[in-house]
Amino acid sequence: MKIIAVIGAGTMGNGIAHTFAQSGFTVKLIDVSEKSLDKGMATIAANLDRMISKGVITAEDKAKTITNIITYTDIKDGVVGVDLVVEAATENVDLKLNIFKQLNEACSPDTILATNTSSISITQIGAVVSHPERVIGMHFMNPVPIMKLVEIIRGYNTSDEVTKTIMTLSEKLGKTPVEVNDYPGFVANRILMPMINEAIETLYNKVAGVYEIDTVMKLGMGHPMGPLQLADFIGLDVCLAILNVMYDGFKNPKYAPCPLLVNMVRAGKLGVKSGEGFYDYSESKKAEKISKQFV
Repeated sequence: MKIIAVIGAGTMGNGIAHTFAQSGFTVKLIDVSEKSLDKGMATIAANLDRMISKGVITAEDKAKTITNIITYTDIKDGVVGVDLVVEAATENVDLKLNIFKQLNEACSPDTILATNTSSISITQIGAVVSHPERVIGMHFMNPVPIMKLVEIIRGYNTSDEVTKTIMTLSEKLGKTPVEVNDYPGFVANRILMPMINEAIETLYNKVAGVYEIDTVMKLGMGHPMGPLQLADFIGLDVCLAILNVMYDGFKNPKYAPCPLLVNMVRAGKLGVKSGEGFYDYSESKKAEKISKQFV
């Protein structure tokens, strides 16, 4: 396996492209927007510069990594001759199904088709392509170049051979792959999102404030960041989408998103990406200033 296509140049997509390219793979980074591709490549370059400043890589390593990435705005052109496609588009089921229908037409039958979805059914995605045994989940963690975990999700039809290939490939990237089965939220988000949702409920019910909730979880539970800060980092819209998938999948009220989360997303308060969530990021990307509505 030498040539990888990555669909989506956003936060996860450019991180996945960076990781494969730095490991010596040829990467075809695909996005419908030229502007998004330029922004994604600029992010990769900035992240590589940060690694140089910390002595992790050399300037020559950066140059090789950048050279390994080719950008495309058309899926059909971008997937020619690839061994693996990793879809990393927005967490929207209709969008992902449409992409996989296009991949089914454009890719050879033996191309492995992976999705970076954090909650959407691999089995459902696999159902829209021929040879669904080649469809698998590769759920990378953010930031991709740094985080070691990759959840490898087997759909109902995913073959043993494809699973083994992707597990081995993940190890070649310096990651630790963990195989899980295809149920809403998989493992990471099935456990994480209810915790985040409960933190939001705790704030909503005025049990404690933003600072207090995050401090309890950081100092009391040893978490590197509090659940509200983490929600801002992930994106409140993403958290809401995952909770909705889990609620729809299990029909269990414990997964129902908190009304406060729903209203914040409706108001465009999405966290770091929008400049405000539970914290105010207008002056710094660090969670240092609590949003005025919670002060």
